[in-house]
Amino acid sequence: MSVSATGKQIVSLVMLSSLSVLARGQLWYCGARHDSAGTPLSLETRYSASAAGWDLRMPPLHFDSQGCSSPSESFFFSISLPEGNYTITLVLGGALAAQTTVKAEARRVMLSHIETAAKKYRTEKFTVNIRRPEISGDTEVRRKPREIGSLDWDEKLTLEFAGYHPSIRSIRVEPATANTPTLFIAGDSTATDQDHEPWAAWGEMLPAFFGPGIAVANHAESGETIRSFVGEKRFPKIFSQAKQGDYLMMQFGHNDQKPGKGFVSTNDYAELLRHYIDLAREKGLTPILVTPMNRRTFDQDGHVTDTLAPYPDVVRKVATEKHVAWIDLNAMSKTLYEAIGEPDSRSLFVYAAAGTYPDQPQALHDDTHFNSYGAWELARCIVLGLQESHSPLVRYLRRPHDRFDPHHPDRAANVAIPATPFFDVQKPYER
Repeated sequence: MSVSATGKQIVSLVMLSSLSVLARGQLWYCGARHDSAGTPLSLETRYSASAAGWDLRMPPLHFDSQGCSSPSESFFFSISLPEGNYTITLVLGGALAAQTTVKAEARRVMLSHIETAAKKYRTEKFTVNIRRPEISGDTEVRRKPREIGSLDWDEKLTLEFAGYHPSIRSIRVEPATANTPTLFIAGDSTATDQDHEPWAAWGEMLPAFFGPGIAVANHAESGETIRSFVGEKRFPKIFSQAKQGDYLMMQFGHNDQKPGKGFVSTNDYAELLRHYIDLAREKGLTPILVTPMNRRTFDQDGHVTDTLAPYPDVVRKVATEKHVAWIDLNAMSKTLYEAIGEPDSRSLFVYAAAGTYPDQPQALHDDTHFNSYGAWELARCIVLGLQESHSPLVRYLRRPHDRFDPHHPDRAANVAIPATPFFDVQKPYER
């Protein structure tokens, strides 16, 4: 739906007002406070374009002097804001023991499994990036129909609180400092923020590994090639927001190799990589290349077959030629899948019997797209790649000295990211 010029002005005025209020930070709280700071939250505190509050679906929420919580269902909080980076400070906990996972925007995991004992609290911080489709003037990102209405492209910041008895005491939102670095991600469906369960990708898991002081801006989108990322103005959008000291991580190949009008030859693929490496450097960004991860295809001896060749080799060669840091996700994913084994590696991907999810009459068998467990393990591979390349980004990791070993992956039960209550059984590129 298009917005009139007057409508855009109203939205802009609301956002400017929100930014002005947030200049020193704004606080919302549940439970008792002994001072006048902040805005109390109740069941009636609902989001609107002019007021922050509960949003999307509203499960039963319990309010008492200790905070607010849900028995087990996700609940959402939104505030209208201009695009940019924001520091979020949460006090988690409540009357009962809880385990709270926090997601931002379209299922971007920011905090995972934060445990609080009854009447005990933990203060946690993170930095989140929000964006709009506009670039400059009348130019904007050419979004696909499935992106219209996405939480990644709207006028607000949305936080999801999920888990076992998710509980919060307060929410503080303030603009991040001007020199806060941003890690931009350009890629396809294996990296994007997947809006719906049961699909997931490594880019939406990556923020959980970083502490406050850096934002992850995931611009990857399903169905993209490195060429379509240009034509749909996704690269121009990134460079319109980027500043010196930021990072650009690029992973393509899954769609570039497909025959048809979207096909990108290996020569063109290499030239476009070189071009965006050069452009990133001109603008003061640090480029990082990522080889595309393997699909789940095994030979008779239980070894992964590389269906993406020769594209991973092109990335390796260009990275070496241009002296660019690179992460060999192709090699690490092979190690990961083989460590789990051919039959059990389905646990990383979207495999589900009919009726597992709402409105799912047929079984799901997908050897390319990941569930939350698989996406989490690949994000751990990305972090390992940063550590092995001695990237400056390591300084922002929550646990910079923890090392993942793809030969010994996590057990699925130990990852278990709580599901967001939005489902779509169509494959991401079919929506």
